[in-house]
Amino acid sequence: MALLEVYKLNKRFGGLLAVNDVSFQVNPGQIKAVIGPNGAGKTTLFNMISGTFPATSGSVVFQDWDLKGKKPFQVAERGMARTFQNIKMFSGMTALENVMVGRHVQSSAGFFSSMFRMPWTWKEERAIRDKAMEFLALLEIEEFANTDASSLAFGQQRAVELARALALEPQLLLLDEPAAGLNIYETAEVGRLITKIRDLGITVLLVEHDMSLVMDISDEIVVLCFGEKIAEDSPQNIQQDPEVIKIYLGED
Repeated sequence: MALLEVYKLNKRFGGLLAVNDVSFQVNPGQIKAVIGPNGAGKTTLFNMISGTFPATSGSVVFQDWDLKGKKPFQVAERGMARTFQNIKMFSGMTALENVMVGRHVQSSAGFFSSMFRMPWTWKEERAIRDKAMEFLALLEIEEFANTDASSLAFGQQRAVELARALALEPQLLLLDEPAAGLNIYETAEVGRLITKIRDLGITVLLVEHDMSLVMDISDEIVVLCFGEKIAEDSPQNIQQDPEVIKIYLGED
């Protein structure tokens, strides 16, 4: 049974049809990639899946749960986490504190209990801190736990962002261009971490422009062009697909 099912999804912005009748499934335990040239509709697709944009028509079903009308925080509570192309660190906060923010859906403390520092909130905060450290250790950046996150190297910030998403303990992790801005060595490291995340049992759906990364780590690939799906297959078959070759390399 599919973990995520996207069915005939459409998105219009006025007269522009940004995503046109796109359908695909993501099965548990997969790394599935969505690729395509600039303007293909990849980020718009992600925004609809994660609840940031409402779809004009079509449906997104996650764990047999229809996401129509659901807010991003409700989607996150259900078990879907997302990162963004542009890294967003909370300035003035350590790497550890940034990851702790990702545990907010696991927290039960409300405004007043936190404000008055009720005894049980201390216990919960310690548990959140310990769990956040586990995710930093998992991604091998625990040595930077007490470092201001915004002062870290770009690749290290990307790892903190991944740890923060994992702190939600998602069933599905959406990665929007995880290799954006990284050099070849940092990209290879991010690829290794994504594979490590999948091996923990977390399903991954990513948008990415780096074709070497996509081909190395993906189980299946969806190709978009001008908002439409033109191919969906294994990396080996996608590399040989005439339509895919044409949109990336042009005619002869």
